[in-house]
Amino acid sequence: MTTLPYKELLSGDEPHKPLLGIKSRRGGRNNAGRITMRHQGGGHKRRLRDVDFSYSKKNIPAIIETVEYDPFRSAFIGLALYKDGERRYVVLPKEVKVGSTFIVSEDAPLTAGNRLPLGKIPVGTAVYNIEIAPGTGASLVRSAGTYAEVVAHDAGYAQIKLPSTEVRKVSDLAWASIGTVGNEEYNLVVIGKAGRSRWLGIRPTVRGTAMNPVDHPHGGGEGRQGRGLRRAKSKWGKPTGKGQKTRTPKKYSNVFIVSRRKVGKKRKG
Repeated sequence: MTTLPYKELLSGDEPHKPLLGIKSRRGGRNNAGRITMRHQGGGHKRRLRDVDFSYSKKNIPAIIETVEYDPFRSAFIGLALYKDGERRYVVLPKEVKVGSTFIVSEDAPLTAGNRLPLGKIPVGTAVYNIEIAPGTGASLVRSAGTYAEVVAHDAGYAQIKLPSTEVRKVSDLAWASIGTVGNEEYNLVVIGKAGRSRWLGIRPTVRGTAMNPVDHPHGGGEGRQGRGLRRAKSKWGKPTGKGQKTRTPKKYSNVFIVSRRKVGKKRKG
């Protein structure tokens, strides 16, 4: 079992109470009490941090007061104090520490943490917290240690290479932050024991091959058997596993995909 040296990485400050909220646990159940998302339940109590993904305060410089842990995400967050006195939580890039400054502006310099439209960001720049459409708020590339790369500008669109290796067109008017999301060592953490997964609210996963045929397409057989199928399936018969395409064939956003993501063994290469 391994963990992160939080005392070295965090500033040690208490969460900012006005930005704390409550998010009730549903244990993967819907309003009828039926499980619609398996393997969820239990876990330590968590307080919700109101993280700002809209970045609506433009042309107002801000300074980072704290570096804090957020139980709802892998990246670290920081309390930003804007020059007008308002405080907001933001996702931090790895170069930003306590005392660093950033600004959201069309004329912002290309330094870590600053935010500007994709049309103003040159090719080859690493970005995170990317909007899919102008004004919708950051929704792409928000996990620890991730970044996307601007690979081209064409006909009012920026072509972004995402961490999944997919190349996607996004409007030049959409905003993005400069840099790489912090806490890049998060992927080195080893859970190490079953109990730690339960602290995180993750319940056990049963293999399909260990079930009966009535419960899973991979189930049944005398003793330990192979799945008996050319391709792996989910419990509901949908394709799953490495190397299989699971994207909806007629998805609305297909027109924005320049290059499909690579999956399975090809992606590792």
